[in-house]
Amino acid sequence: MLERNGAVAALLSAGGSRRKDGDGQRREWNMSLSEPARERHSRQMRFAPIGEHGQLALRSSRVLIVGVGSLGASLAQHMVRSGVGELRLADRDYVEWSNLQRQMLFDEDDAHLSLPKAIAAADKLRRIDSSVQIEAIVADLTSPEALEAAAAGCDLVLDGTDNAAVRLCLNDWCFRNGVPLMYGGIAGASGMSAPLVPGETCCLRCLIGGEQEQESGETCDTVGMLSPAVEMVAALQAAEALKWLSGNRGEIRRTLASVGVWPLSLREMRLPGPSASCRICSGATVVSHTLDSVEAAKTAVTAVLCGRDTVQVELGATGDPGMYRRRLEQVGCSVIQNPYLLRAELPTGEGRLVVFPDGRVLVQGTSDPEEALRCCELYLTG
Repeated sequence: MLERNGAVAALLSAGGSRRKDGDGQRREWNMSLSEPARERHSRQMRFAPIGEHGQLALRSSRVLIVGVGSLGASLAQHMVRSGVGELRLADRDYVEWSNLQRQMLFDEDDAHLSLPKAIAAADKLRRIDSSVQIEAIVADLTSPEALEAAAAGCDLVLDGTDNAAVRLCLNDWCFRNGVPLMYGGIAGASGMSAPLVPGETCCLRCLIGGEQEQESGETCDTVGMLSPAVEMVAALQAAEALKWLSGNRGEIRRTLASVGVWPLSLREMRLPGPSASCRICSGATVVSHTLDSVEAAKTAVTAVLCGRDTVQVELGATGDPGMYRRRLEQVGCSVIQNPYLLRAELPTGEGRLVVFPDGRVLVQGTSDPEEALRCCELYLTG
């Protein structure tokens, strides 16, 4: 019996079959799309650089999108509608009313229920194409273990983050593991995009600096964000992703594109190659997930989230967030719980705690890490 590898199995799920000769013996694989898949993607397949071969390549691909907010939600739609075989969605946050202006996968029901963004996005995307395998990951990928679990085996990583620390963790993982990173960033009415390919281009650190340099720039918190600008940057990222995944890798753009919609602007800068002085993109061996890196992740207990007065605190406890419910209600908090999180409105009316099963707490109503820690101690751990 012929053995099927992972790629063949993925193609079969899209309608592949074995060809029989005159005496009924199975002779070779006939890689083909099912009729429903062929009809669904017919217009894309008529585009000559993709065709049927590229469509089959897309169907056998596995993609990770990190951050399922503004950019990530649009990127996820592009990937599912284009026909990728497997999509992983990773996000540490949940849907709020302020997201609905620009995060195209979410609606008022998601905000009412305080659904995690990855969960809400996966639900919408399965309605678009039920044949795509979609995994929702509610986690903070600055954790080395969480990042490794989410990214392992992926062909491509799409950057939908709004946080420099997460973005640099993605950059380092991708360049250590030979996986392209499609970078994207946006603030106000403009943004940037660059396809970063290990061994061919510089890494993100060489391109725009480390965490301090990235955090010093404009953010959606300081200058706001327009939804048309989101779609423009997402389109640039998605186009490069389609080139890579469909086998048109020689067509990958080798530039950093800066775009704006108000006023309209477009500039390109050629990407440098790998830097001999950079420990990430020079090809130097870097051991990931060492004991030191794990311990360092544990000590980084707070992170200020972009776009609103919110600090993430890592308590280190895991399990059911409902363990805090009785205590919170006894001190006058209004509590809502769903299968993914517990949300408590503080009795002072000046803040909110959102507790996730992985031990993370979003303290909303402050941007001061020390104040966030005091709040957690007062209402949860004290």
